[in-house]
Amino acid sequence: MKNAIQYLLKGLAILLPIIVTIALVRWLLVTVETWLSPIWLAVLGESFYFPGLAFISFLGIAVFIGFSARWRFINRIWTLPGVIINKLPLLSSLYGTVNDVFEMMSGKNFARESVVMVTLPGGDVKLIGIITKKSGEPGDRLSECLDEDYVAVFLPMSYNVGGYMVMVPRSCIEHLDMSPADALQLTISGGLGKKSSTAKE
Repeated sequence: MKNAIQYLLKGLAILLPIIVTIALVRWLLVTVETWLSPIWLAVLGESFYFPGLAFISFLGIAVFIGFSARWRFINRIWTLPGVIINKLPLLSSLYGTVNDVFEMMSGKNFARESVVMVTLPGGDVKLIGIITKKSGEPGDRLSECLDEDYVAVFLPMSYNVGGYMVMVPRSCIEHLDMSPADALQLTISGGLGKKSSTAKE
């Protein structure tokens, strides 16, 4: 009986990540297909439309938006809906959180050496964190609150969408050769993932 339970847990550990990943991909495909297929059906008709065209066009739109966003004026147009949502009650918090998570996972707005190992003052405990702000950035409220020798570090929590923001002196941090996305994945998974990184010398 004990062996059967162990085999069951091992099987679930193999199957569930695959099932969840497939379910998320399927949700994305179905959502895009549901939104864009009526447009293509109206333009091309049922004779020329084929399943998957909506998703292909979605990828094309994403490439076009990313390419055209190089110009400041066009970029302002694409970011206008986000600016409007940020001014709406309730939706602003949801949109801001989702946007921040995507920016963090993509490494946007992070310096090259933003992933650090934080040694807590007065102890030997070390935590992986991501530098979110440094002192001396004009117009930034958090940056203006930091002393010259301090940085703001986000410490993600394992198996949880959350974490802590701490302000620590630079003497307590050690830069790691790791991207913010890898650091988040490693920390959130409790170190059980396959990816690894080494500290910079």
